[in-house]
Amino acid sequence: MLELNRYLEIPLPEDVEKAKWCGDFDRALRLIHRKLSEGKLPFAARKRLELEEHILRRLPLDYRYSEEEGLALLREHIPDFTREELQELEDSGAIDWIYIQGKPHFSSSFYDTLEKVYPDIARRAGLPPAEESKERKLLYDTVKKLEETGSAACRIRLRAHLRVADSAFRPGEPLLVHLPIPAPAVNMENIQILECSPQPARIAPETAGQRTVSFSCAPQENPLFTVEYQYDCRAVYRPLDPEKVSPLQPDFDTQEQAPHIRFTPFIRALCKELSAGEINPLKLARKFYDYCTTVVTYAFMREYATLTQIPEYAGLGLKGDCGVQALLFITLCRCAGIPARWQSGLYVTPYDVGCHDWAMFYVAPYGWLFADPSFGGSAYRSGNKLGHDHYFGSLDPFRMAANSQFQWEFDPPKAQLRADPTDNQRGEAEYPDRGLAREELEESWELVSWEEIP
Repeated sequence: MLELNRYLEIPLPEDVEKAKWCGDFDRALRLIHRKLSEGKLPFAARKRLELEEHILRRLPLDYRYSEEEGLALLREHIPDFTREELQELEDSGAIDWIYIQGKPHFSSSFYDTLEKVYPDIARRAGLPPAEESKERKLLYDTVKKLEETGSAACRIRLRAHLRVADSAFRPGEPLLVHLPIPAPAVNMENIQILECSPQPARIAPETAGQRTVSFSCAPQENPLFTVEYQYDCRAVYRPLDPEKVSPLQPDFDTQEQAPHIRFTPFIRALCKELSAGEINPLKLARKFYDYCTTVVTYAFMREYATLTQIPEYAGLGLKGDCGVQALLFITLCRCAGIPARWQSGLYVTPYDVGCHDWAMFYVAPYGWLFADPSFGGSAYRSGNKLGHDHYFGSLDPFRMAANSQFQWEFDPPKAQLRADPTDNQRGEAEYPDRGLAREELEESWELVSWEEIP
C-alpha cells in the first residue's frame, strides 16, 4: 500500500484544491466522488483523488480550535493575552491554522507549540524555563561529558503497549498489529526481544527498514499487545575537521524517493543558495544543518499523512517538528550529492519516553554521522552553543532506533493504508477492510530499567 503514496506528486484538479483550502471538505469530497464515478480521469489522477479522500477526512480532525476557542485557551493560561497578539502569532506562522468552512481553525497542538518554542509565552503562563528541567540538565550534562570522554552509553529495558480503542474494536474479526522494536545500527547494539504478548508473534528480521513485532489474531475480547525489549544505545563523539575530508565520496543514499525526498525546483534553488559555491561535503552539510536549526523553527505537526511534500513544507513555511526538519536536511544533503538517510524511534530517559526522528549523513573518511535538527535547534534557541554544535555529527545515548528507512514497508506488509505511511514509532493496526486511525489506537511505554554503562 505504501506504493500508492507516490501519487501524492500528482496535482489535484483546481476545483478540488479550491474547495479543500477554503475548508469546504464536503464539497471537495463530493467533487472527488463525481470525478471518480465519471471514469474519465487517467489512472494516476484517479489514484491521487483516492488518496485525497483519506487526507480530507483526516485534515479537519487535526484543527479543532476556532479562533475564539484558541484565544479562550490562551487566556486560561495568560489572562491578559490580547486579540492583537493572537493575530501576530497567526501572521508570523507561530500558530498553524487552516480554513474550515471559510473560518480559521487552529492546530490541536498549537498551544503546546507556543509553550515549547516561545520562552515568553511559557514565562507568562507561569512555567519554569525548559533549561531548568531535570531532563534537560541530564541531556546537556551528558553531551558535555560525551565530548570530554569520547563516548557514552545506556542500557535500556522498555515495555511498549498498543491497544485498539474500545470504540473501534470489532470482536472476532481478523486484526493485524505492528509494534516497533529496536534494530541494530551504529548506535544500537546488544538487542534482546524478551517477551511478546499475545502469542503467536512474528519478529521482523534485523535488516528490516522499519522493524516491528507483529500480531495476527481474531480476538473476541480487546487485548493489550505488548513487547518488552532491552538494548544498549551508544553515542560516540568525534571532532570533525573539513580539511580531513576525502576527495573521493560515495554516491549511495543520494537518490530521490517519491513523493517526499524530491529535488523539486524549490529544493534545488534552496540547495544552490545555501551552498553558495561550497563543495566540501562536511561544510555543505553544516550549512544545511544551520538552516534547519536557526531558520526553520520547531512546531508540532498535524499527521504526516496529510502532507504532500514534507521538505517543501518546512523550507517554505520555515517550521516543522523533528521529522519534518530531519527530512528537509536529508533532502538537501541528497540534492547536493551527500549520502543521507533516516533514523527514528524513541527518546528515552528516566523522566520521559517519547517519539523522535533524526537524520544520518555520510562523509568520508568519518563514515556515518548524525544530525538532529530538532535538538540542535532547541539548543540554539536557548543559547547553548555546545549543544547546537554537538547535534551536527553526534547524538546522545538516549535513543531507541527502530527505523532506518523513511516510508518503508513492514515485514509482514500491511494491506490497508497506515495511520502514518512515512514512519513508525507508536504502532499500527488494521482490519481486512481498513487501517485504524491514530485516534483509534492507544499506545504507552513503561520504562523497566535504565542505567549508564561503560
